[in-house]
Amino acid sequence: MTNLMLAWIGMPEALLIMVVMLVFFGAKKLPELAKGLGQGIKEFKKATSEVTEDFNRSLNAPPETPPTPAPKQVPESTEPADTAGKAKQ
Repeated sequence: MTNLMLAWIGMPEALLIMVVMLVFFGAKKLPELAKGLGQGIKEFKKATSEVTEDFNRSLNAPPETPPTPAPKQVPESTEPADTAGKAKQ
């Protein structure tokens, strides 16, 4: 895709774009604009590489197994288990 775009823009068109930018923004503002554009591209590349690394790390990580619950502890009662007989009396 980039090759197709560059094929359509020749040297006269590139010079025209540069002259128009110089007229609109001025000689003092162009370096600041270029610096800001460069920093923006740098941050974008950094963010995309971080997302890619996180994605690859999550794909390669072993699946997490949930911890096994502790067995329930039943309190020992001191009364006999047959309390239904007392209720009838």
